[in-house]
Amino acid sequence: MQLNLGAYYISPLHPKDGWSICNFTIANEDRLKRYFPKTLEQNLSPDLANIFVAKKVKQFIAKEEFLFTIKQTENHKIIGLVYIKEVDWTKKQGEFAYAIDYNIEGQGVMTKSIELLSDYAFETLYLKTLQIIVNKNNKGSLKVAENNNFTWIKTLPKAFTPPGEGPLNMELYELYHKIES
Repeated sequence: MQLNLGAYYISPLHPKDGWSICNFTIANEDRLKRYFPKTLEQNLSPDLANIFVAKKVKQFIAKEEFLFTIKQTENHKIIGLVYIKEVDWTKKQGEFAYAIDYNIEGQGVMTKSIELLSDYAFETLYLKTLQIIVNKNNKGSLKVAENNNFTWIKTLPKAFTPPGEGPLNMELYELYHKIES
């Protein structure tokens, strides 16, 4: 599976993506340390990244969690990650988490990626509800949710604690699959 974004494309994490994930996380360490501390710490070396990739590929196959990469079409460099996580097959619900390279931010790549992956989640995974949980100060992530017609549902008090900080309130946004009649 590959979703085309012109100069970029989205694909499931590949078993050989270890080096590329390591490079992405190191280059974006300052961006990832607050909201993606576990992803960062698991990819600080190529060896760690290969272990991470093997685990995430197994989770993808087992339909426990889905990690996608956004890559440049020209050189296949990873410029973003998108998770569909916290999948609840009973409720048919999943949550997006995403990060983009600092050089690409603000170009609409993540907005388009979430649009395409929302379609994938609804049409291929048969999920009915997608969530984005974001801190109100993360303007870029808020914009992605809003640009994709996610609806603000409520504030989740003290829902996330970044490393070395106190707990943060987070905003819950949801998007529902519309059945066409």
